[in-house]
Amino acid sequence: MSAKILIVDDEKPIVDILAYNLRKEGYQIIEAHDGKTGLELALSENPDLVILDIMMPGLDGYEVCTRLRKVSQVPVIMLTAKAEESDKVLSFELGADDYITKPFGIREMLARVMANLRRGMGQPVSGGSNKMIFGELSIDLDMFEVKRGNDVIDLTRREFELVKFLATQNKQVFTREALLEKVWGYEYFGDVRTVDVTIRRLRTKLEHTSDNPTYILTKRGVGYHFTQEFGDGF
Repeated sequence: MSAKILIVDDEKPIVDILAYNLRKEGYQIIEAHDGKTGLELALSENPDLVILDIMMPGLDGYEVCTRLRKVSQVPVIMLTAKAEESDKVLSFELGADDYITKPFGIREMLARVMANLRRGMGQPVSGGSNKMIFGELSIDLDMFEVKRGNDVIDLTRREFELVKFLATQNKQVFTREALLEKVWGYEYFGDVRTVDVTIRRLRTKLEHTSDNPTYILTKRGVGYHFTQEFGDGF
């Protein structure tokens, strides 16, 4: 069965263009033209991905994303005419998986949709035995869970995918462009600042002091790598 995509935007021409092109690719489309209806449909229809406009009257996209994240980890692409980095940072802080600025190209949007669907679907569930231990940090690859000591760290899907990727690469350094391709799943359309923002958020969650990171380090002029040695347990 094809993936189900919910489009939430108060600009009907935008919804019509997106719906037309996504249906051509074989996706099932649900439409909403305000935040309240969009949130209700997200909760009742269980879509595989949500394309969510930020600037809507009443319940805006930020609030919809915040409420949705309390009960669901469905991939969310924020769609907005606002291009400032602070808006991107806020979107990621609220749990969005991706961010695209209007006006956008259909080819770009389709690439983002495909990448986020690949990341959001088909996650395995097992007994939780496949763990990596780095000092007091544990990464459970089966349960999609990261702990510091006995405390579960609340990560978005994208944050987990990033820390998992870096931790399994044996200290290899990756450029921002490479991380966009490997973790976000697209090579040409991503804004490398997305990587920096996500790394900063991860550090605030994983580290005791984000200004002096222990796990995800910066290789100046190159990119990022995971540093702690793999251990046997606590």
